[in-house]
Amino acid sequence: MVPVENAEGPSLLKPKGRAAETDGSDRASGGRHPPWARGCGVFTLLSSVTAAVSGFLVGYELGLISGALLQIRTLLALTCHEQEMVVSSLLVGALLASLVGGVLIDRYGRRAAIILSSCLLGLGSLVLILSLSYTTLIAGRIAIGVSISLSSIATCVYIAEIAPQHRRGLLVSLNELMIVIGILFAYISNYAFANVSHGWKYMFGLVIPLGVLQAIAMYFLPPSPRFLVMKGHEEAASKVLGKLRAISDTTEELTVIKSSLKDEYQYSFWDLFRSKDNMRARVMIGLTLVFFVQVTGQPNILFYASTLLKSVGFQSNEAASLASTGVGVVKVISTIPATLLVDHVGSKTFLCVGSSVMAVSLVTMGTVNLKIHMNFTNICRHHSPINQSLDESVLYGPGNLSASNDSLRESFRGMTSRGRSSLMPTRNDMDKRGETTLASSPNAGLSRTEYQMVTDAADVPAFLKWLSLASLLVYVAAFSIGLGPMPWLVLSEIFPGGIRGRAMALTSSMNWGINLLISLTFLTVTGSSIMNTLPATKMMKYCQHEMIYSNQSEEGGAHAKKRPSV
Repeated sequence: MVPVENAEGPSLLKPKGRAAETDGSDRASGGRHPPWARGCGVFTLLSSVTAAVSGFLVGYELGLISGALLQIRTLLALTCHEQEMVVSSLLVGALLASLVGGVLIDRYGRRAAIILSSCLLGLGSLVLILSLSYTTLIAGRIAIGVSISLSSIATCVYIAEIAPQHRRGLLVSLNELMIVIGILFAYISNYAFANVSHGWKYMFGLVIPLGVLQAIAMYFLPPSPRFLVMKGHEEAASKVLGKLRAISDTTEELTVIKSSLKDEYQYSFWDLFRSKDNMRARVMIGLTLVFFVQVTGQPNILFYASTLLKSVGFQSNEAASLASTGVGVVKVISTIPATLLVDHVGSKTFLCVGSSVMAVSLVTMGTVNLKIHMNFTNICRHHSPINQSLDESVLYGPGNLSASNDSLRESFRGMTSRGRSSLMPTRNDMDKRGETTLASSPNAGLSRTEYQMVTDAADVPAFLKWLSLASLLVYVAAFSIGLGPMPWLVLSEIFPGGIRGRAMALTSSMNWGINLLISLTFLTVTGSSIMNTLPATKMMKYCQHEMIYSNQSEEGGAHAKKRPSV
């Protein structure tokens, strides 16, 4: 784990002349942690897990739209741009919240911000399930975006401030683990309700009870000791420390907190952009990390996973949602070792290995999709009734099928029963009596140009489809051990506590802003040649690897070495 200055702020990027303070009392004693840093009892773990439920809610909301979009785009006949707006509206709210989130958590507290975000998430979900129009859909998604952005900032800071120094990496990474578990549950929900009428309402509504329960539980947890000291409540901070560390004498740690805050009160927001205490270098590392998190495109894979998988051969909503669930399983399995080993291996190792594997898997994925000759143009076609799939027509538009279409209904039932036996799509026979369905004519509703560019999914060799999926899963796994959890661990520790909230808000703003830009154009860009993006992707992965190797010192828990100034 990144060692933290005075047990509160990191020694990474320490200014010159202060290197002697880097080691702290734990290294002076031969690598042993002082008594007040050893306490990681049940109450500390319980508080961290309760706060990390926010991560589960964030992950659920990020992954949910992947399956819900398949139903909503048909119900509202959404164009490609409107689908991008539905996805990106959440990021608009997240960006707005990140601009003021740092001020809110520094003024009202981390715990209060988490409670507020849980309540706002429930409210936004209610807006989505009680009425459905394009406008209310956007409004509800914006409210949820504000919620997840605020909770993302507050949760990392809260856990970092209640955790003992030698367990901070583990507990902060717990939030990322909860995020990927939330994504997995979202994909499971997508699959469970894929063929249920108005299943999107159940998807959006399932998260409301958990949000309410977290808000209630957080009310009974204490504010972080550091925030209490910042507000002048030293006696209350001492009591909270006693509970968290399971010790009676908290004088030493309380003194360390006050000492570090005394130096940090001099910081203003604009100090983030000055050379004082190497703050500018810290900000540059933070912004660079979140930049690489987004330009890899992995966060947008979460939003459009089912849509993309349908385009490469998983034709039904159910098959695409089940394949997406595999993405969630891989994320969880990959994040667990990163969470457990970060204090021993160090975030630098995970970041370098993860980025290298991601580059290889991206090249493989692009090459395979080029072999498939699948241009993904069918993703963006207008979802008018003529090109709705039959299962969607039955679920959402039974009135569109006249009494004379009984044979069409029977054909659909037969195709559905056969399709559920296997994930792999098969070419459907042309309907008897001369009737043609979308299943048998996958290019229905496309222009002449689009028709010529799209490959029938049934003509794609099965091994190429599975190789494409395997490359995607390797890509997701590499992200989950590197750029997934590690940047947020570094960000929660490289800034002094007195300015940490504002610094996290700044980096979070860039994170959501870049994500918004990519999401607004993702489907459109996906329709262009994939191979054109590969040289740029490889170059960015190389730059990322060099930045990590050059600027971030290795961590190794109690064995961490002194860090050079930048």
